[in-house]
Amino acid sequence: MGIISIEQADRLFWLGRYTERVFTTLRIYSQSFDIMIDEIADNYIEFCKNIDIPNIYESKEDFISRYPFDPDNSDSIISNLNRAYDNAIMLRESIGSETLAYIQLAIYEMNKAAMSSSPLVDLQRVNDNLLAFYGTVDDQIDSENIRNIIKSGKRIERIDMYARLGAPRKELAREIHRMIPRVRNSGLEYDDAKLIHIDDMINEDDINYYGIVSEVETIF
Repeated sequence: MGIISIEQADRLFWLGRYTERVFTTLRIYSQSFDIMIDEIADNYIEFCKNIDIPNIYESKEDFISRYPFDPDNSDSIISNLNRAYDNAIMLRESIGSETLAYIQLAIYEMNKAAMSSSPLVDLQRVNDNLLAFYGTVDDQIDSENIRNIIKSGKRIERIDMYARLGAPRKELAREIHRMIPRVRNSGLEYDDAKLIHIDDMINEDDINYYGIVSEVETIF
């Protein structure tokens, strides 16, 4: 791992996971928001079940308010974004101030959305800043290991989320094939047999989605 400490590697990995968790859950939340407003009042119950978080909400209004913006709810979007920031601030020397700035801007947009009567516009800007964050990871970080550790966390989180949501085979296979070389080039210790098994599982006639979740969570 060269000059990357175990603590740094762990923070880089979870920086990738938390930013991706925010990005993907925001996309799903935005889709569910329209359904809850226009069609099914209790769609949030299915939402919680699909992404495997406890349904602590009393109504759709409670969910719409608390799931994105409640910092005291450990499963909320803002809590995951704050975790990403906590890791990024400790990694400032490794990832650079410009890369960190996009996490800070994402938090700023989350706070704006929390006070807005039309939050979806500001929430889209959160994801725009996360996309810019990943762009600066590629453009500004010279260390291939650092980039690969962040991207390993990102891909593992996306596969975890997609598998829980029962994503189509083509989408999930695409993410698996992107994840494998990132892990192998990360410089971290990993279980290659699990990578091979995950690749095999996506080609089975009946996809074992939760089997994929279990394997991807224990690669490192």
